[in-house]
Amino acid sequence: MSLEFNEIDIKDKEHITSLLRQSDFQSCEYSFANNLAWRRLASSQICFYKDFYFLRSFDGGLPRYTYPAGSGDIEELMQLLKEDAQKFSTPLMLITVLKPCVEQLINIYGDKATAEPDRDSFDYIYDAQKLITLSGKKYHGKRNHIANFKKLQWEYRPLKKELFDDCIAFSAEEFNAVNAYTSHSAVAEQFAIDTFLKYFDDLELKGGVLFQNGRLVGFTIGERLNSDTFVVHIEKALHEVQGAYPTLFNEFLKAQAGDVRYVNREDDVGLEGLRKSKLSYHPEYMLEKYTVTLNI
Repeated sequence: MSLEFNEIDIKDKEHITSLLRQSDFQSCEYSFANNLAWRRLASSQICFYKDFYFLRSFDGGLPRYTYPAGSGDIEELMQLLKEDAQKFSTPLMLITVLKPCVEQLINIYGDKATAEPDRDSFDYIYDAQKLITLSGKKYHGKRNHIANFKKLQWEYRPLKKELFDDCIAFSAEEFNAVNAYTSHSAVAEQFAIDTFLKYFDDLELKGGVLFQNGRLVGFTIGERLNSDTFVVHIEKALHEVQGAYPTLFNEFLKAQAGDVRYVNREDDVGLEGLRKSKLSYHPEYMLEKYTVTLNI
């Protein structure tokens, strides 16, 4: 039999979420909301096979597959994925594969499986309480930025429907200011933001909006990712407003991450500035991901 790939739809949420919960992966790729919102970035499609769920995307016209969530005969599925890849005259390549899954594949296939770390896709995982309290010397700078921000009149509000249009306008203004329409990833991000807001309640998302002197200076969106982790999908704030980013982030976590152990701020996609920013919050660890080629 051949695998059937389709466009993801909001109607798939219950089925996909049930399979994601089985695996309980901590990686940001294993979020229905993420898969739905970012589907345009790499022309991704979804597939169900028995009790497995996974994605196929394309890089340079060649297929790339995520490691499946769910349960079942992994060798049977890998054979079917190999046959799908052969239609494109390319070996089977799995992307953003977590280390335990890499080990499982190597245990099964030995030297037929080769794995290369993909640093640009590593997720930043933080201790939730440390980011909420920001206590200790290493967070001194963050506390100072927040204190300076709060010297002026400020307000943090939960993201509600009446603020959606303001957030879309805010992100669009930033997008237009840097001519981001020339960037495929920036265009995909705008689509993702629109999707998160369009299905905000259906996706059970959480969000926050930050104001200073009555002006919207930032907004953020996230959700509970798995049994012990909250993931932040979107963070947008005005760089020229000192302390806007750390204040938005801290207030959001105070409101939403008090009952989890970890916070996942996703990857840095290889951007030096983003990497520096995420490292400045002192992650507990990097969630390693690999590209695995199976010559089976």
